[in-house]
Amino acid sequence: MSINKTGYVQVYTGNGKGKTTAALGITMRASGADMKIAFIQFMKALGYSEQKILPTLPGVTWKTLGKPFFIAKAGSISEEELAEYGDTCVVFEEGNPPAEYVKMINDGFAEAREMVLSGKYDMVVLDEINCTMFFGLLGVEEVLELIRNKPAHTELILTGRCAPEEIIEAADLVTEMREIKHYYNDGVQARRGIED
Repeated sequence: MSINKTGYVQVYTGNGKGKTTAALGITMRASGADMKIAFIQFMKALGYSEQKILPTLPGVTWKTLGKPFFIAKAGSISEEELAEYGDTCVVFEEGNPPAEYVKMINDGFAEAREMVLSGKYDMVVLDEINCTMFFGLLGVEEVLELIRNKPAHTELILTGRCAPEEIIEAADLVTEMREIKHYYNDGVQARRGIED
Protein backbone atom coordinates (compact mmCIF):
# COMPACT_ATOMS: atom_id res chain seq x y z
CA MET A 1 0.00 0.00 0.00
CA SER A 2 1.44 3.34 -1.06
CA ILE A 3 1.85 6.15 1.45
CA ASN A 4 0.43 8.74 -0.97
CA LYS A 5 -2.67 8.33 -3.12
CA THR A 6 -1.48 10.87 -5.68
CA GLY A 7 1.95 10.79 -7.28
CA TYR A 8 2.98 13.82 -9.28
CA VAL A 9 5.43 14.34 -12.14
CA GLN A 10 8.40 16.51 -11.21
CA VAL A 11 10.98 17.89 -13.64
CA TYR A 12 14.37 19.34 -12.66
CA THR A 13 16.06 20.97 -15.64
CA GLY A 14 18.17 24.00 -16.64
CA ASN A 15 21.86 24.75 -17.09
CA GLY A 16 22.59 25.25 -13.39
CA LYS A 17 23.97 22.77 -10.89
CA GLY A 18 21.61 20.82 -8.64
CA LYS A 19 19.26 18.69 -10.74
CA THR A 20 20.53 15.28 -9.70
CA THR A 21 21.28 16.67 -6.24
CA ALA A 22 17.61 17.61 -5.84
CA ALA A 23 16.52 14.12 -6.92
CA LEU A 24 18.98 12.56 -4.46
CA GLY A 25 17.57 14.71 -1.65
CA ILE A 26 14.01 13.63 -2.43
CA THR A 27 15.17 10.01 -2.60
CA MET A 28 16.75 10.25 0.85
CA ARG A 29 13.60 11.83 2.25
CA ALA A 30 11.37 9.17 0.65
CA SER A 31 13.62 6.41 1.96
CA GLY A 32 13.27 7.88 5.45
CA ALA A 33 9.48 7.73 5.01
CA ASP A 34 9.68 3.97 4.23
CA MET A 35 8.79 4.48 0.58
CA LYS A 36 9.89 2.14 -2.19
CA ILE A 37 12.04 3.98 -4.75
CA ALA A 38 13.65 3.14 -8.09
CA PHE A 39 16.53 5.46 -9.03
CA ILE A 40 17.65 4.92 -12.62
CA GLN A 41 20.60 6.88 -14.03
CA PHE A 42 20.82 7.43 -17.76
CA MET A 43 24.09 8.49 -19.44
CA LYS A 44 26.18 8.12 -16.28
CA ALA A 45 29.10 5.75 -15.97
CA LEU A 46 30.03 4.05 -12.73
CA GLY A 47 32.13 6.17 -10.43
CA TYR A 48 29.81 8.92 -9.15
CA SER A 49 29.90 9.20 -5.36
CA GLU A 50 26.14 8.80 -4.88
CA GLN A 51 26.36 5.35 -6.48
CA LYS A 52 28.04 4.04 -3.30
CA ILE A 53 25.16 5.21 -1.12
CA LEU A 54 22.01 4.74 -3.21
CA PRO A 55 21.98 0.92 -3.04
CA THR A 56 22.38 1.05 0.76
CA LEU A 57 19.35 3.28 1.40
CA PRO A 58 16.32 1.36 2.69
CA GLY A 59 13.73 0.79 -0.04
CA VAL A 60 15.95 2.01 -2.90
CA THR A 61 16.58 0.04 -6.09
CA TRP A 62 19.37 1.68 -8.09
CA LYS A 63 20.54 1.13 -11.65
CA THR A 64 22.87 2.95 -14.00
CA LEU A 65 22.84 2.46 -17.74
CA GLY A 66 26.46 3.46 -18.04
CA LYS A 67 28.10 5.73 -20.51
CA PRO A 68 30.35 4.07 -23.07
CA PHE A 69 31.61 7.48 -24.23
CA PHE A 70 30.75 11.17 -24.12
CA ILE A 71 28.58 12.40 -27.00
CA ALA A 72 28.03 15.84 -28.49
CA LYS A 73 26.03 17.22 -31.39
CA ALA A 74 28.14 18.64 -34.19
CA GLY A 75 28.74 22.36 -33.65
CA SER A 76 27.90 22.24 -29.94
CA ILE A 77 31.43 21.72 -28.65
CA SER A 78 34.55 23.80 -29.16
CA GLU A 79 37.77 22.42 -30.63
CA GLU A 80 39.47 23.01 -27.24
CA GLU A 81 36.83 20.97 -25.39
CA LEU A 82 37.01 18.26 -28.02
CA ALA A 83 40.80 18.08 -27.61
CA GLU A 84 40.34 17.66 -23.83
CA TYR A 85 37.95 14.72 -24.32
CA GLY A 86 40.14 13.08 -26.95
CA ASP A 87 38.98 9.58 -27.88
CA THR A 88 36.30 9.57 -25.19
CA CYS A 89 33.99 11.90 -27.16
CA VAL A 90 31.92 11.03 -30.21
CA VAL A 91 30.54 13.97 -32.19
CA PHE A 92 27.50 13.21 -34.31
CA GLU A 93 25.36 15.06 -36.81
CA GLU A 94 21.90 16.17 -35.63
CA GLY A 95 19.45 13.28 -36.00
CA ASN A 96 22.15 10.62 -36.31
CA PRO A 97 23.33 9.63 -32.80
CA PRO A 98 25.58 6.58 -32.32
CA ALA A 99 23.52 3.38 -32.74
CA GLU A 100 25.04 1.59 -29.74
CA TYR A 101 24.14 4.51 -27.47
CA VAL A 102 20.57 4.58 -28.83
CA LYS A 103 20.20 0.84 -28.19
CA MET A 104 21.60 1.08 -24.66
CA ILE A 105 19.27 3.96 -23.74
CA ASN A 106 16.20 2.33 -25.30
CA ASP A 107 16.89 -1.02 -23.62
CA GLY A 108 17.30 0.81 -20.32
CA PHE A 109 14.15 2.83 -20.84
CA ALA A 110 12.19 -0.37 -21.50
CA GLU A 111 13.36 -1.65 -18.12
CA ALA A 112 12.58 1.67 -16.43
CA ARG A 113 9.14 1.67 -18.03
CA GLU A 114 8.43 -1.78 -16.58
CA MET A 115 9.47 -0.57 -13.14
CA VAL A 116 7.18 2.47 -13.33
CA LEU A 117 4.18 0.58 -14.71
CA SER A 118 4.56 -2.29 -12.22
CA GLY A 119 3.07 -0.10 -9.51
CA LYS A 120 5.58 -1.54 -7.02
CA TYR A 121 7.35 1.77 -6.51
CA ASP A 122 6.11 4.84 -4.68
CA MET A 123 8.68 6.95 -6.52
CA VAL A 124 10.76 6.50 -9.67
CA VAL A 125 13.64 8.84 -10.55
CA LEU A 126 14.78 8.92 -14.17
CA ASP A 127 18.05 10.81 -13.73
CA GLU A 128 19.33 12.56 -16.89
CA ILE A 129 16.37 11.32 -18.97
CA ASN A 130 15.91 14.84 -20.38
CA CYS A 131 19.38 14.64 -21.92
CA THR A 132 18.50 11.39 -23.70
CA MET A 133 15.64 13.17 -25.46
CA PHE A 134 17.78 16.22 -26.26
CA PHE A 135 20.39 14.04 -27.97
CA GLY A 136 17.72 12.09 -29.88
CA LEU A 137 18.57 8.83 -28.11
CA LEU A 138 15.00 8.42 -26.87
CA GLY A 139 11.76 9.77 -28.29
CA VAL A 140 9.80 12.44 -26.41
CA GLU A 141 6.54 10.62 -27.19
CA GLU A 142 7.75 7.49 -25.38
CA VAL A 143 8.37 9.47 -22.21
CA LEU A 144 5.04 11.30 -22.55
CA GLU A 145 3.28 7.95 -22.86
CA LEU A 146 4.98 6.79 -19.66
CA ILE A 147 3.84 9.96 -17.88
CA ARG A 148 0.25 9.40 -19.09
CA ASN A 149 0.19 5.73 -18.06
CA LYS A 150 2.07 5.76 -14.76
CA PRO A 151 0.14 4.43 -11.75
CA ALA A 152 -1.73 7.22 -9.96
CA HIS A 153 0.24 6.79 -6.72
CA THR A 154 3.72 6.80 -8.32
CA GLU A 155 5.79 9.98 -8.05
CA LEU A 156 7.84 10.31 -11.25
CA ILE A 157 10.93 12.52 -11.26
CA LEU A 158 12.75 13.48 -14.47
CA THR A 159 16.10 15.27 -14.36
CA GLY A 160 18.57 16.68 -16.85
CA ARG A 161 19.26 19.74 -18.95
CA CYS A 162 17.17 20.66 -21.96
CA ALA A 163 13.83 19.20 -20.91
CA PRO A 164 11.59 19.24 -24.00
CA GLU A 165 8.69 21.70 -23.88
CA GLU A 166 6.19 18.82 -24.14
CA ILE A 167 7.63 17.25 -20.99
CA ILE A 168 7.50 20.58 -19.15
CA GLU A 169 3.83 20.96 -20.16
CA ALA A 170 2.98 17.43 -18.98
CA ALA A 171 4.67 17.82 -15.58
CA ASP A 172 3.00 18.94 -12.36
CA LEU A 173 6.11 20.59 -10.93
CA VAL A 174 8.99 22.07 -12.92
CA THR A 175 12.10 23.61 -11.42
CA GLU A 176 14.70 25.23 -13.63
CA MET A 177 18.19 25.44 -12.17
CA ARG A 178 19.67 28.60 -13.71
CA GLU A 179 23.40 29.16 -13.66
CA ILE A 180 24.27 32.60 -12.41
CA LYS A 181 27.88 31.90 -11.49
CA HIS A 182 29.96 28.69 -11.52
CA TYR A 183 33.57 27.98 -10.64
CA TYR A 184 33.78 25.66 -13.68
CA ASN A 185 34.23 28.87 -15.66
CA ASP A 186 37.44 29.49 -13.69
CA GLY A 187 38.79 26.09 -14.71
CA VAL A 188 37.72 24.15 -11.60
CA GLN A 189 37.11 20.51 -12.50
CA ALA A 190 34.38 18.31 -10.97
CA ARG A 191 35.22 17.72 -7.30
CA ARG A 192 34.79 14.35 -5.60
CA GLY A 193 31.71 14.32 -3.40
CA ILE A 194 30.46 17.68 -4.70
CA GLU A 195 29.94 17.26 -8.45
CA ASP A 196 31.23 13.70 -8.90
